[in-house]
Amino acid sequence: MTTLYRFITGLALTLVAAVAAADYVDTTHAFREQPASEPDTLVVLVPLNSTDGLPEWGEATREHFSRALAAQDFDGSMTQQLEILAPVGLPVDRLIAVGLGEAAELARADAEIMGASLANYLNLGKAGSVQVQSALIPDPRLNTAIVSAIAHGVDLVNYRFDRFKTEAEPRPTQSYEWLVADQEQAGRAWDQLNALAQGVFTARELTNLSASDGNPAAFAEYVRQRLQPLGVKVTILGPQQVLKAGMGALYGVSKGSQHGAHLLIAHWRGSDDPPVALVGKGITFDSGGYNLKTDAASILAMTGDKAGAAAVAGTLEALARQKAAFNVVGIMPLAQNAISGTAQLPGDVVTAGNGMTIEIVNTDAEGRLVLADGIWYAREHFQPQVIADIATLTGSKVRALGRDYAAVFSEEEELIETLKTAGELTRERVWQLPLGPYEKIIDSTIADMKNSGQPGAQAGAVFLQRFAGDTPWIHIDMAGNGRYEDTSQPPLIGATGYGVRLLTEWVKLYAE
Repeated sequence: MTTLYRFITGLALTLVAAVAAADYVDTTHAFREQPASEPDTLVVLVPLNSTDGLPEWGEATREHFSRALAAQDFDGSMTQQLEILAPVGLPVDRLIAVGLGEAAELARADAEIMGASLANYLNLGKAGSVQVQSALIPDPRLNTAIVSAIAHGVDLVNYRFDRFKTEAEPRPTQSYEWLVADQEQAGRAWDQLNALAQGVFTARELTNLSASDGNPAAFAEYVRQRLQPLGVKVTILGPQQVLKAGMGALYGVSKGSQHGAHLLIAHWRGSDDPPVALVGKGITFDSGGYNLKTDAASILAMTGDKAGAAAVAGTLEALARQKAAFNVVGIMPLAQNAISGTAQLPGDVVTAGNGMTIEIVNTDAEGRLVLADGIWYAREHFQPQVIADIATLTGSKVRALGRDYAAVFSEEEELIETLKTAGELTRERVWQLPLGPYEKIIDSTIADMKNSGQPGAQAGAVFLQRFAGDTPWIHIDMAGNGRYEDTSQPPLIGATGYGVRLLTEWVKLYAE
């Protein structure tokens, strides 16, 4: 059974035949068993060695199609794409063949990338109305899985962050009509993936926001407006509430900024089981503090240091929109690491929510400070069955693994294996790095621990492990994954929304 089959089987779905995700993208989708429009562009999904065309075409059209494909050595292999202009016998301007390879073996992520590639190609031309024919995939379940994943890829690539442009370039506005084996099943599957896409878009939007527009209070309010109407319980603790709760590690990071620390809690209670807790680092801007970042490119990218919290917010949105039957709480500690006369200093000692003291040996190792109190809060107030934290935490991770993998740390094999499986399904891949023998690298001579040590990625993980206590815990260091300045998969510039698809799938795998 392929990953696409596994994804589609057993979903509790509601039919959506035509929905426009108007908040973030302007393309629309309709799923039908019979055509209801006359498109300007026809796309045919072609499995390997299925190059004879559609049965309902006339002989001249089928011959033109087969000859055109043969002339370009098109056999339906995966990633092949071929355009035929003014095809014989068809009332469309262009006919595009998209190769699927062995359809039964097609991974969901590969189908999504096909959709992104197709959308990028159509966006370069004049396509307005697009009909996608999937008749060469006769199995209804496989047909549904492939078509919905390709449509999801179209949506992912058509997101644009253009809120600050006075004259933004027009967004892609194609209308897609997907001709499928089972209209109801395909609509249901896409509804679930559209819910996931909305979570990804929210994460991208939050990560892309400038430091001033995405400060802790603004970030929290944005999330409240997105999640509360979906039935998510949203609680926002302001700076004085953070301080009163004893979360000195979180509070101290924002002492140098006019934007005080906040704690954002989003709770989707889809079941009565003990919750899965997701904790995301939300440094809305990181100057480095008095350990100032001196590289211009590096400090400019620090608007993206809130990508972990954005991933948690997006995951809660996706699960809520999917009506997922899981109990999940998202904890997002938010702070702005700035310099002023009131800022935290190297050598200061702060007390975290669990009463442990921390020597601040590096003010640029601030993400673990806010996460420490976030993890403590999750344990103290929700008694979760498991905690996963996610953060753009260390440059050491980027040097070790680059941008293709996130690093994971845990002593729980089940957590590691389920997260790896979720990573392969979504292509938001993870790679395990060791926690030991590094237990003493954050020992302090004047406090219970210090906030930095070497090797850097392990120092961050060992630090956070002390706050997880006996709760099963996994740490995801996504430094380098949250924002790209070049193309990724699916292609985009800026915030990727990394972590939303990974965590959404992982919650289901682990909780089930």
